[in-house]
Amino acid sequence: MKKLASTLPNMILSLGTVTVVAGAILGGVYAVTKEPIARQDAERQVQAIRQVAPEFNNDPTAESREIKLADGITCTVYPAMKDGRLNGAAVETSSNNGFAGEITVMAGFNADGSVRDYRVLKQAETPGLGSKMEMWFRDPAGARSVIGKNPETTPFYVTKDKEQHGAIDGITAATISSRAFLESMRDAYQAYKQFQEKK
Repeated sequence: MKKLASTLPNMILSLGTVTVVAGAILGGVYAVTKEPIARQDAERQVQAIRQVAPEFNNDPTAESREIKLADGITCTVYPAMKDGRLNGAAVETSSNNGFAGEITVMAGFNADGSVRDYRVLKQAETPGLGSKMEMWFRDPAGARSVIGKNPETTPFYVTKDKEQHGAIDGITAATISSRAFLESMRDAYQAYKQFQEKK
């Protein structure tokens, strides 16, 4: 017992030293990796804007605007200007209603509000099911594709949602993921509309 009592302060000192050193190492790693990760995220964002937005010769990130929707969702609109005229936009938005949580989408709209393209920037949906959203909603089979459709005239809800007159085929066995994706697309369109009205 006496031996334990005499070694206890040394054990506490050793554990304290290990904790301080480990904390310092983790802090150092975070400081070193923070900037490259932020730069990589920014590059991924710019690449997604280029992929989904119509042709532009402005700097959409410099001219971006946050739009808060009535349901509390905040979207970021990246205007695609061509020779000073609004040619469309890329809109980043997210939904927390995915099967496995948050889904973040970059939606591209033409000037008339039709969907030009989209990219799923973040998702943790079930592999082989909900994760198919990156390709599913541009597949021309059946009523899967949202490309070329305007949420103003086409109900962006899954066909199972009869009350909303859903017009888009959801991913097989992944209705929750499909609803979250289409919710994001509807929100992105509303943000784009508000941006156009304020322009």
